[in-house]
Amino acid sequence: MTRVYNFSAGPAALPVEVLEQLRDEMLDWRGQGMSVMEMSHRGKAFVGIAERAEADLRELLAVPSNYKVLFLQGGATAQFAAVPMNLSKPGAVADYVNTGAWSKKAIGEAKRYLKVNVAADAGGNYSTVPPRDGWKLTPGAAYVHYTPNETIGGVEFHSVPDVGDVPLVADMSSTILSRPVDVQRFGVIYAGAQKNIGPAGLVVVIVRDDLLDRARPDTPTVFDWKAMGADGSMLNTPATYSWYVAGAVFQWIKRQGGLAGMEKLNRAKSEKLYATIENSGGFYRNPVAPDCRSWMNVPFTLPGADLDQPFLDGAKAAGLVTLAGHRSVGGMRASLYNAMPMAGVDALVEYMAEFQRLKG
Repeated sequence: MTRVYNFSAGPAALPVEVLEQLRDEMLDWRGQGMSVMEMSHRGKAFVGIAERAEADLRELLAVPSNYKVLFLQGGATAQFAAVPMNLSKPGAVADYVNTGAWSKKAIGEAKRYLKVNVAADAGGNYSTVPPRDGWKLTPGAAYVHYTPNETIGGVEFHSVPDVGDVPLVADMSSTILSRPVDVQRFGVIYAGAQKNIGPAGLVVVIVRDDLLDRARPDTPTVFDWKAMGADGSMLNTPATYSWYVAGAVFQWIKRQGGLAGMEKLNRAKSEKLYATIENSGGFYRNPVAPDCRSWMNVPFTLPGADLDQPFLDGAKAAGLVTLAGHRSVGGMRASLYNAMPMAGVDALVEYMAEFQRLKG
C-alpha cells in the first residue's frame, strides 16, 4: 500500500510513526490483553494514559500550574456555546473579532447567550487581520474572543493581541502545537483535536483557574469547565481512544524537538509553498495579505475555475489529495499541519510547477 500526502484541513493526517504505534498496540496495549478503546476510563491503565497525555501537553505548551487542562467532547463548535456559558451572566457583553468563517460561527452561537459586540471586522473577502488599534472594545466586557487562524480563509494573527485585564479567549483549533505560545496571555484556549492533536472526537480546553467560578447555574454539567476539571475530564465517559491517540501525538512532537522544532518545520513548509505561488507569474494566486498569511492553511486559485478539476485529478494521480478549497470559497487549499512532512510539500510544489508548464 502506498500512502498519499493528505492536505485535508481536518480530520487531517496523523504522523506515520504514531499510526504505526497505534497499529502495533491495537489488539493488546502493553500486555493488557485488550485495545485502549475497550478499557474502562476509570481503570488504572487508562488513567495512566490520560495523566501522561496531560503532563506531556503541559510540558509542550509550558502551561502554568494555575490553569486547568481539560479533554472534552463536542469539538470546538461545542465550545462556541460553552465559552459564554462559563464566562458570563445573562445580559453580559462579550467582544468578538471577526476574521472569517469560524469567527462568524462563534459569534452566531454566542448571541444565543449574551450580547455580542463585534469589536473588529476584517470585512470584504476576509483576507486580512483588523489592526489592533482599531478595535472597539467594551469596557467591562466578559471576555474578548478571537480566532488566531481561520482554517477556511487562510488568515492568521502572527502576534497575540493585547486586551488588558479582560480574559482573552482563543479558538486555536488549527494552530495549537504548531509553534510555541505564551499561555499566560490567555484566559482560555480551546482547540478541536482533528488538526494538530489527533483524531476527531476530542476538544482540549485550557482555562485559568480564576475563571472557573463564572459558569451560569443552568450550564449543562458536561459543558461546565469547573465540574469537568474537578473530575479529571471524566465526569462522563470521555473520548478515550482519541485521548490516547492525542497522547501519542504529544510524545511524537517531543521527539521532533518540541514546539521549537515544529515552528522551524512549519515555517519552512509554508515559506516554500508561498514562494511557489508568488513566483508563478500570477498563474497561482493567494488572496491573503502577505503579513496575515497562515502557516497552516494555504488557499490558492488557478487562472480559471475550468482548471480546478484537471488540477485536482492530476494531483490525485500524483498522490496528493484533499486539495480542493472549502465549498464556500472554492479554489484550492493545502493544509500544512504538523504531520505533513517537508517531502509532501516538495511533491506538491513540483506538481504545481509541472501543471503550470502544461497549462500555463
